[in-house]
Amino acid sequence: MTPVIRPTNDKTFAETLIRHNMAAYHQQLGWHWDTALFDQQWRELESYKLFVNATPVGVLCLQQEHSAYHIRELQIAPSWQRQGLGTAALGYAEQHARQAGIHRLRLRVFSINPAMALYERMGFRVLTTEGGVQAMERRIV
Repeated sequence: MTPVIRPTNDKTFAETLIRHNMAAYHQQLGWHWDTALFDQQWRELESYKLFVNATPVGVLCLQQEHSAYHIRELQIAPSWQRQGLGTAALGYAEQHARQAGIHRLRLRVFSINPAMALYERMGFRVLTTEGGVQAMERRIV
């Protein structure tokens, strides 16, 4: 399934989806949602909403740094997970980075998140592990 991916400034949709999807991880790791931090970071990100048949199903947030594009958020609504939308979003991020002349994608993911399998399948490798979070990177050729 291929989503339509469009730029967005729908912070409410993004925050609601992220908080919902991350709630169990935050609880398990003893983390607390910081709305002020989210608000600050939201202003710094390139944010995209994923749609399937005009239905919003996910969010992708990117941030360019000198040598890499960072995937700050990739969230898919639970009823739409495991249908190829995350793979499509990662492909979009790769294409976006390539167009900017950047040859690395990076992300951070909770070590207990099943999405680790997707990232590994897509060629991401673990750089560091700290506090239950893994930093991963994929080179773009």
